[in-house]
Amino acid sequence: MHDIDTLLPLGRGKDTAALREFDADTLARYVADPANAWWRRRHCVQALDGRVPEPRLPELVARVRDTGETAEVRVALLEVLGDRSELLPWLLHEERRDEKRYGMAEAILKARGRLGDLSATGDLATLAASPWSRTQDAGRAGLDALVSRHGPDAVLAELGDARSEDRMFRIRMRARNDEDVTDALADPDRAVAHLAQSLADDPDRLRAYLAEAPTTEAKLWAAYALHRLTEDGDETREIYKSLGRPRVEVPGLDEDLRAAIVHAYAPGCRRQSDPHWRVEALATDPPTDADTDTDTDDRLRRAAAALAAAGLTPGAPVPIGDHNGQGEGTYYVIPYDGKQLAVSTLGPFAAAHDADPAARRALEAAGFRWIDEDTGSIVVTDLCVYYFGGRAPLDVHTLLFYWQD
Repeated sequence: MHDIDTLLPLGRGKDTAALREFDADTLARYVADPANAWWRRRHCVQALDGRVPEPRLPELVARVRDTGETAEVRVALLEVLGDRSELLPWLLHEERRDEKRYGMAEAILKARGRLGDLSATGDLATLAASPWSRTQDAGRAGLDALVSRHGPDAVLAELGDARSEDRMFRIRMRARNDEDVTDALADPDRAVAHLAQSLADDPDRLRAYLAEAPTTEAKLWAAYALHRLTEDGDETREIYKSLGRPRVEVPGLDEDLRAAIVHAYAPGCRRQSDPHWRVEALATDPPTDADTDTDTDDRLRRAAAALAAAGLTPGAPVPIGDHNGQGEGTYYVIPYDGKQLAVSTLGPFAAAHDADPAARRALEAAGFRWIDEDTGSIVVTDLCVYYFGGRAPLDVHTLLFYWQD
């Protein structure tokens, strides 16, 4: 077995630190040989960062250009070789615009940015505005490289202000120059306003803006940014009160459901969410039965006891992540008589896909709220929550009984 294979065994135990001390020429030859496992070669590429042997460069560049090569190896090589000027003609070729393999489009654009190609500015700004962190990081790195090479004015000259992603880059440049960005809290695109609030850094300026902001949303973004800086809950509640306690009204969503959902999801909701939800979570009290281990354990005991009292045979409650063998969520599954009951950790809420009238009666008698199809189908407007790759509003059932792989 090759020494490199010993350092990179299948499964756990990879000695990547030792790999970085390994002879660079040997690593380069290993990477250039497609007969070696792609995942081992990717680790070897990373260990070559900053010490690529010049005689091996043509072989490594050939791996980048080979469309039959594993994408992960090509991406890793572009990370290490992306500042090599000899790659630029290949990167600029029209065929590169159609690269669909995993991560290649982003890696190519980032490399073009590192090599000073201003024609990549617009596409890099699009990457930098992505909600996916890996894509966003590639875009920002490429733009930063362009700014370092050409200066911010030259890069900004390549962009307009009609696209939200272009405005996001402009806001980052303004913040980098210690300029005031509070006016961008009124941007019509919530992703732009969310970015502006994350970069606002002057509490007094935000307080002054509250009096002049043109929209309620802009005022709420200012309040949210101010709370981020000061963590002053009393001030946030006073601002919320002064604004008339504005909120997103959702037909059919009663106060108990609303409180459970707001305090569980609004603090970590996605950037396209209405800021009303964020400030409501900061300025209102959580449910009295907020999720704690004690509350959840008591809730599960009551549910199992209710089933047993109804003549049913409940099994041990299982967290949904364990039940599905992976992931995690906001409910437990209680098996009983060949069926399954879902009990939420967000409050006294229960549901079942195969609704059993006896189980429902038992749970309702024990103080649980049964989430039926009508209630469960209510969509919580403009509260965007990550769910299997999506970042959109979800319905009540999904939020109360949430599982993410």
